[in-house]
Amino acid sequence: MRSILTLAVFALLAPLASAADRLPNIVLIFTDDQGYADVGVYGAKGYETPHLDAMARAGTRFTNFHVAQAVCSASRTALLTGCYPNRIGISGALGPNSNHGLNDAETTIAEMLKQRGYATGMAGKWHLGHREPFLPNRHGFDESFGLPYSNDMWPYHPEAKAGTYPKLPLYEDGRIIDPEITPDKQRDLTTRYTERAVSFIERNREKPFFFYLAHSMPHVPLFVSDKFKGKSKKGLYGDVIMEIDWSVGEVLGALKKHNLERDTLVIFTSDNGPWLSYGEHAGSAVPFREGKGTAWEGGTRVPCIMQWPGTIPANAVRDKRFMTIDVLPTLAGRVGAPLPNRPIDGRDIWPLIVGQPGATNPHEGYGMWYAQNELQAVVTGDGRWKLVLPHRYRTLAGRPGGKDGIPVKYEQVTLERAALYDLRSDPAETTDVSAANPNEVKRLLAFAEKCRADLGDSLTGRKGSGAREPGRIAAKAP
Repeated sequence: MRSILTLAVFALLAPLASAADRLPNIVLIFTDDQGYADVGVYGAKGYETPHLDAMARAGTRFTNFHVAQAVCSASRTALLTGCYPNRIGISGALGPNSNHGLNDAETTIAEMLKQRGYATGMAGKWHLGHREPFLPNRHGFDESFGLPYSNDMWPYHPEAKAGTYPKLPLYEDGRIIDPEITPDKQRDLTTRYTERAVSFIERNREKPFFFYLAHSMPHVPLFVSDKFKGKSKKGLYGDVIMEIDWSVGEVLGALKKHNLERDTLVIFTSDNGPWLSYGEHAGSAVPFREGKGTAWEGGTRVPCIMQWPGTIPANAVRDKRFMTIDVLPTLAGRVGAPLPNRPIDGRDIWPLIVGQPGATNPHEGYGMWYAQNELQAVVTGDGRWKLVLPHRYRTLAGRPGGKDGIPVKYEQVTLERAALYDLRSDPAETTDVSAANPNEVKRLLAFAEKCRADLGDSLTGRKGSGAREPGRIAAKAP
């Protein structure tokens, strides 16, 4: 007779079994600066996203999914390692002059899955260090193709002084294959990334695979191929989102062509909220407050859709809060892979994803850092209470953003005292209810102290005992 423990292990790993009795394939699609309301089923206006909407009908849509930090490199760090970015020394957005990146002692999703025999590949924006020790091929990817960092870090940047940025290169498998990406070449990036994903699926269809499709768009400067130029009713931004939706359709179509739909978990999400200062070249976080570069809900809450027919419920909507740091350990649980040998911050939240009755978030709470390790907010694990701590943040204060790819300037506003929000009744963070809920304030302040002790807080001058160093190399020219 099997023991209770053995039965429990079988129940945990049950999703591993599929029609082909194989480990599940995993496709992770990560867009850049796409806001919460920039998908049809999340309320997009002026353009359609039929493939993403169909994916939501075939799978589950999450309305309370968050990035760990609302900016490029930090967000990617959390997704791929299961760690708060400040735990492993990555913050903000690494640029062409950066001489640090992802430490080779950290474990990425790709490295974890390779231990289980996966083929691994990526296309798109990397942004975890462009020096040789930090590139994708050094962090578990069998093949890679794309940009080393954001597509605006180039000589054509309208807001940069001459000489600020070097030429923007295109990499393949750790080497530069095109030393200069021009505006004409940017128009084809979404298509080229998509073609790589489809090709990878075709070539690896007989074994379990992981593909990370990290689109450069809709980060400014916006570019779209001729096949979608002028197609939307919302200008260039809408055209770009329609092309991303087409890309999702191509990937899903490749899975269907090779009869892999029921064997594949597909995750679609974004690295942070919209870059609001760009106005008509930015998306929307409606109904949430602020956008990219802040710890308010509009900065961290992003669209997230997961599809795995026969395993993840179809046409479902879940509102439980979880975060990018939870992706790696959740995938580890699905494929029977060991967790990294260094401490990580995420937890396996599979019961929340599939809507298991009575499932609760295993986290006591989530810390929300920004800038140079500023602890700006803490949230209870159930996602109801959020305490925003005193800090300076950027805002348009109700003003419209820019036009034609030229941003307007943000104002810097100081939050003088901590403010408590009941996100269940006030997800837009409009009303401070700290006076009426002193016990919740006390509880979250105590949790904030745990966060500071572990990972530090530059706002209060705290050094964290659990923070680790990034990888570093000697300074050199870009």
